[in-house]
Amino acid sequence: MKAMRLIEPAEISKHPLQMQEIPKPQPGPDQIRISVSVCGVCHTDLHTVEGELNLPALPLTPGHQIVGVVDAVGEAVQRFSPGQRVGVAWLNETCGACYYCLNGQENLCRKAKFTGLNVDGGYGDYVIVDENFAFELPNALSDQEASPLLCAGIIGYRSLRLSGIQPEGRLGLYGFGASAHLAIQVARYWNCEVYVFTRSEEHQRHAEELGACWTGQAQESPSALLDAAITFAPAGWIVPLALDHLRPGGTLAINAIHMSPIPQLDYRKIYDERILRSVANFTRQDALEFLDLAARIPIHTTTELFPLNAANEVLQHLKKSDILGAAVLQVKEN
Repeated sequence: MKAMRLIEPAEISKHPLQMQEIPKPQPGPDQIRISVSVCGVCHTDLHTVEGELNLPALPLTPGHQIVGVVDAVGEAVQRFSPGQRVGVAWLNETCGACYYCLNGQENLCRKAKFTGLNVDGGYGDYVIVDENFAFELPNALSDQEASPLLCAGIIGYRSLRLSGIQPEGRLGLYGFGASAHLAIQVARYWNCEVYVFTRSEEHQRHAEELGACWTGQAQESPSALLDAAITFAPAGWIVPLALDHLRPGGTLAINAIHMSPIPQLDYRKIYDERILRSVANFTRQDALEFLDLAARIPIHTTTELFPLNAANEVLQHLKKSDILGAAVLQVKEN
C-alpha cells in the first residue's frame, strides 16, 4: 500500500512527508481494516509534521479525519461488516478503566492513543482501528463532505458545549477555518447571534454567507459583549483581546492542541467571573451527538479536494490560512 509518511519532523516548506510503499496492516481480533477513500487535513496534522507535538514513534502516517469502506474484520468484530462505509476520528483508543474513562471524560485518559499520532492514520491506502472507535456516517453526505465532520466538526461541537453558549446567545468565533465553519452552523441552528473574527476578507464573506451577524478582525470590538467565545486560531495573542469582548460571567474556550504563548494577563481581564478554559480532544459521545445533529440540521461542509501526493503543499496552504472551509485528500476511489 502507498502512504505519505513522516520520517523526521521539519518545517512544512521542506516537504517532510514522503510517499512510500509499506505493508498492508492486518486487523486484530477486535479491529476492522478500512480501505481509505478520503482523509481531511487538520491543523493537528501540521503540528505533528512540524514536530510541535510529542511523537511517540517514527516513521508515522498522519491523518485523522478518515472516511472509507470496511475491507476486512477481526474474528471478534460484531458492529461492522465488509462493505460498510465508516469514519475514523482523532480518538483511537482509551484504557476504559481509569477515573476519566469511567466518568465520561475519556478524552482525558492518560493512556489514550490518537489516530495519526500514536498510530498510523489516513494519509494512506488502509488503516486499522478498534471497532468501538469507528463511526457510522450520515448517508446524505459524500465522503468528501463527511470527512471534516470527524475532527473539525466534533471538536467544534465540544467547544460549543464547553463554552456554555445557550440558544439565542451571543457567540464569538476567532479564526474561521474548517472547525469554525461547521460550528457556526450548529450555533445558527440554536438561533445564536454569531460574531466572527478573522483577518481574511474571503473568510469574513464565508462567515456572513453562513449567518454571521458581524465580522471583523480580533483587534476590533464587536457591536455587543459576548456571552461566550471560542478561539480556533493557535495564536496566544488573541486570548487577551477575546477576554475583553466577553460579558461578566462569560466563557472563552480555547480549541487548540498547540498554540503560541499567551501573553501575561492583567487580572481585570478575568475578573467578574469570566472563565478561560481549554478544549482537549473529544469523547465518543461527543462524536455520536454531533454526527446525529449534523444529519438533522443538516450541516453543509465547504471543502477543497486535493490528491494524496499533494499533502505537503496542502499543509503549507493550511498554515497560511489559504483554505476556504476544509481541505480533503483524495486517497483513492472506493
